[in-house]
Amino acid sequence: MRKSFYTVSTFVRINTKRFFRDRLALFFSIGFPLIFLFVFGNLNSGSNNMSFKVALINQSQSQFSKDFSKQLSDNRIIKVNKAITTVDDAKERMNRSELDATIILPSSFGEIAPGTSYPSGQAQVLYTQNNQQSAAALTSILDAQFKSINSHFVTNNVPLSVTSTQLNERSLSAFDYTFAGLLGFSIIGMGIFGPVNVFPELKKMGILRRLSTTPLKVWQYFLSNMIGQAFIGLISMAIMFVVAITVFHLQVVGNWLELAVFLVIGVTTILGIGLALGGWAKNERQVAPLANIIVFPMMFLSGTFFPRFLMPEWLQQVSAFLPLTPIIDGIRLILTEGKHLIDLGPQLGLIGVWIVVIYFIAFRVFRWE
Repeated sequence: MRKSFYTVSTFVRINTKRFFRDRLALFFSIGFPLIFLFVFGNLNSGSNNMSFKVALINQSQSQFSKDFSKQLSDNRIIKVNKAITTVDDAKERMNRSELDATIILPSSFGEIAPGTSYPSGQAQVLYTQNNQQSAAALTSILDAQFKSINSHFVTNNVPLSVTSTQLNERSLSAFDYTFAGLLGFSIIGMGIFGPVNVFPELKKMGILRRLSTTPLKVWQYFLSNMIGQAFIGLISMAIMFVVAITVFHLQVVGNWLELAVFLVIGVTTILGIGLALGGWAKNERQVAPLANIIVFPMMFLSGTFFPRFLMPEWLQQVSAFLPLTPIIDGIRLILTEGKHLIDLGPQLGLIGVWIVVIYFIAFRVFRWE
């Protein structure tokens, strides 16, 4: 038994050294997921911060209009383009979709009417047909601001009102979903494309055929690949975590050790698909189409790039049984909701079934040449 595991450890070192010497493998296992992390991270990091690009045309000379203009310019939601000073320029920018709307403060805005002691006026919002929703939201924001200002000048008791209460619970952000899915994408790259690219090349070079003449068993070769890929996968995903935490301020709620264990289980599961495909194929042309047929449904239906709850109900039920789905769901539950491994019974059960099925197929179809 000790001799068998010595053989396994030897091939773990060999496979790991070969990986770190292969620049293409390094790029697709570490560099490529990082590129997707930056792309989707930047797309989703500001998705919760709604803002409007507007022009502010102040035609009034009143002090109130000047103060209100300054208040709008300092607003984080309403982004005022201070370079636009005329209505014609603003209309031209709106036609090119550079602006969502234009706010006009007419000449009488902010003036104190005779018989009153407070300013009055009506602001105007200009918008195009393509920006009706943005204009409606912007009008509601301005209306809320004016009501707040009016309350300081005029007492008005309204019979109906609304209030809000913050729950002491943390909901998932868009980046939380994105990052968990990108970890799944990284697992696909390491688990499937690694063996699919390496095994046919080793067969072509005759290396696997020579290994078959040695006492090396198939289970030993598989186990060495599993351990090596799990180690490489943890390094790759650790780099992704560092980038996500430092650049995109990812908050990890769950236990790090349990998360690492679950990631190793995920890599091992998907690696079985790569071992089956790479072990069966004689060359790259034979395995590439089949790998794409398996990878693309998992990539787009397992919640890799967008949440599964956005899919139709029937598609959610079908995609729930894909091998990658319980892996990504489990990562999200640990990462963002603080669940423990003991809470992931359904996910681990489905993963266990897939491990048995996948590795049974992998052992049956594996060929040394």
